[in-house]
Amino acid sequence: MGMFSRINDIVQANINAMLDKAEDPEKIIRLIIQEMEETLVEVRTDAARYIAQQKTLARQMDNTNKEIASWQGKAQLAMNNDKESLAKAALVEKQKYVAKLSSLQEQEAHLAESIEKIQHDTSRLNAKMAEAKAKQKVLIQRKHSAETRLKVKQADHENKIDDAMSRFENYEQRIDYLEAQVDAYDLTKSGEAASLSAEFQALEADESIEQELAELKRNKVA
Repeated sequence: MGMFSRINDIVQANINAMLDKAEDPEKIIRLIIQEMEETLVEVRTDAARYIAQQKTLARQMDNTNKEIASWQGKAQLAMNNDKESLAKAALVEKQKYVAKLSSLQEQEAHLAESIEKIQHDTSRLNAKMAEAKAKQKVLIQRKHSAETRLKVKQADHENKIDDAMSRFENYEQRIDYLEAQVDAYDLTKSGEAASLSAEFQALEADESIEQELAELKRNKVA
């Protein structure tokens, strides 16, 4: 049967090998579990159908046995009444039901074998699915662990960057302070030069005034 072949393929599948080859193991294991769950649903559906058929066959075999017994009784009754031909006809009818019973029993045997195989394969499939779910749990734990470690590494890297930027800003502030000292020195020197120039201008002005005063005195009328 196709279903049994499918179950066997799943059970025989090497999950570890499939995950090793996969680019996204978490996605692959999820698909594997989904496939197993869908297969289990189909298996249960087939099992229910087989069990229903088995019950139908059981009723048919019971009715057939009753017919066999009935025709056997009729044949005996005919023979008891010295009606051999009628007894023979009854036995012919009986044989038809005997043949039918044999066919029903053969069908029932096949169904019983199929149901037994389904039970066995379902057990194997459940075990395989439990293994897959355990793998899935491990993969999720590994993923979360890796994500946590990555966040720690990124945070440490960011802290190093922040520390470097902070030191760089300190260097910039120190340079700004040195440049400010130079500017202040130039500003002070410029102020001193301006003050000295003003003093000379004042002296020159005073000298000019003194010269004008002397000139006025010379021109003074006696």
